Amino acid sequence: MNIAQGPAVREAACQCGQLVVRCRGEPAAVSLCHCLDCQRRTGSAFGIGAFFAKEQVTVAEGSSTQFTRGSGSASAVTSHFCGVCGSTLWWEPARFPSIIGVAVGAFADPDFPAPVQATWDTRQHRWLHLPGEIVSYPHGAGSPRR
Repeated sequence: MNIAQGPAVREAACQCGQLVVRCRGEPAAVSLCHCLDCQRRTGSAFGIGAFFAKEQVTVAEGSSTQFTRGSGSASAVTSHFCGVCGSTLWWEPARFPSIIGVAVGAFADPDFPAPVQATWDTRQHRWLHLPGEIVSYPHGAGSPRR
């Protein structure tokens, strides 16, 4: 007997496990960002986010602390992070109010879909070389080419 399965559900969690979000279905996009804000948010050379429609993401456990900052696109981004361990789990870009970005590393899944695009390549670390199939933009996604 075949039982129809619903959309895939993935869980992303902070480092200590206090904060967990569930994401239903596939992300609309997976994007790598080289902007200085993402570098500071992650403590790494870039950030990678899986972008889901807001209704696909629910907080399953815990509570988040929020921080709102400006961005290179001149609109606010509100990050949600664990108040215990400090891990950023998701963010909400004000210019796309129906979308939530979830930190790909928080899924702890080496089989998670790879990024299809890289933004703010003008801020990319010079030693970093991405695979050729990742479309790269000098600023935000869809920004004009240099």
